[in-house]
Amino acid sequence: MLVVMEAHATAEQIEAVCAEIRAMGFTPHPMPGPTRTAIGITGNQGPIEQAGRLQRLPGVSQLIRVTAPYKRVSREFKELDTVVHVGGVPIGGEGIVIIAGPCTVESREQTLNVARAVRAAGAVMLRGGAYKPRTSPYSFHGLGEAGLQILAEARALTGMPVVTEVMDTETLPLVAEYADMLQIGARNMQNYSLLRAVGRVQRPVLLKRGFAATVKDLLLAAEYILAEGNPNVVLCERGIRTFDDSLRFTLDLGAVPLIKQLSHLPVIVDPSHASGRADLVIPMARAALAAGADGLIVEVHDNPAYAVCDGTQSLVPDSFADLMRQLARIAAAVERPLVAAERLASVGGEISSGDTALA
Repeated sequence: MLVVMEAHATAEQIEAVCAEIRAMGFTPHPMPGPTRTAIGITGNQGPIEQAGRLQRLPGVSQLIRVTAPYKRVSREFKELDTVVHVGGVPIGGEGIVIIAGPCTVESREQTLNVARAVRAAGAVMLRGGAYKPRTSPYSFHGLGEAGLQILAEARALTGMPVVTEVMDTETLPLVAEYADMLQIGARNMQNYSLLRAVGRVQRPVLLKRGFAATVKDLLLAAEYILAEGNPNVVLCERGIRTFDDSLRFTLDLGAVPLIKQLSHLPVIVDPSHASGRADLVIPMARAALAAGADGLIVEVHDNPAYAVCDGTQSLVPDSFADLMRQLARIAAAVERPLVAAERLASVGGEISSGDTALA
C-alpha cells in the first residue's frame, strides 16, 4: 500500500503516519517527491485490515493499493525514476551510461590495456569477471582474488568504477571489498539466498535477466534485493532463449520500454551476450539506445582471437571507439546525453583529458 500525503504535509505529520504504520506491524518507507511525500508500506503480515486508521490521520491525502506482485520495484510504489550512483557515475535519469571491458580478467597486461582503451573512447565504468560461471567444469573460471586486485589497479589507473560478478554468498564479502557494483549473472538471477545477501550489502547491484526468465521473474528477483534494504539496483536485459537458434540468444528489446513502464529502476542492455557475435554488437547496441535503455554493458578485448572466454562476441578497441561515436549521435537523436568521461575522478598522466572528452 502507498500513503500519499498532502502537498503541504508537515514533517511531524509524516512521522506520525510512519509511527502508526509501525504500530500496525508494518514497515514505512517515506519517499519525498517534487510536490508531495508518499509513504510505502511493506511487511509479511498479510493485508492491512485497519488501513482506514491511516486515512483519518492529519496530512493524509489518499491510500493506494499496489496491485503488482513486486511492490517496492513497482512504478506504483515509486513514481519517479531511480538513479543509482556508482562511484560518482549516475545510472538512470537523463544520461546514458556506457560500461565496457573484458569478459574476464585474464592477466594484468590484458586488463589494463583494455581499461585504457575503453576509457579513452569514452566509457565511464569498467566491467570484468574475476569469478566466472561456466557451463563446463573444465573451462576457465577466473583468477579469483588476483583478478579483483587487477580490477582495483585498473580503477586506480583510469578512475572508472568497477562492476564484477559475484557468484555465491561465500565469496560475496571478498568481492564487495573490491567492487563498486556487484553483478548478479543470468544463471544466478533466481538464487534467492544470494539476492537476499546482496540486498544486505550496501553496494549497487547489476541484476541480469535469466535467459529463461520472464519480465515478471526479473522484477520479482529485484524485489528480493530491495526488500532487504538495498534500493540501488540496475536491471539488465541480456537476451533470452527462444526457439530460434540463429544467435546465442534473442535480445528482447521490447522488454526495455515495458520494464520502464512497470518499474522505476534503471534498465541497461548487454548486446554482447545477446548475440554472441562481435559483428552484431554495434547494430544491437544502437537499437538498444533507440529503445530507451539507460546504458549498455559491452565486452571489449585487445586480442579476441586469443581470449580465454567469449572472444567471438568481444569488440576490439578500434571497433568500440567507432561504436562510441555512433552512440553519441543516437543519444543526441533521442535527446539524452551520454554520461561523459569527465565525470570520473582525476587520474594519472597516462590518459590525457583530451583523449577522454566526449560530446
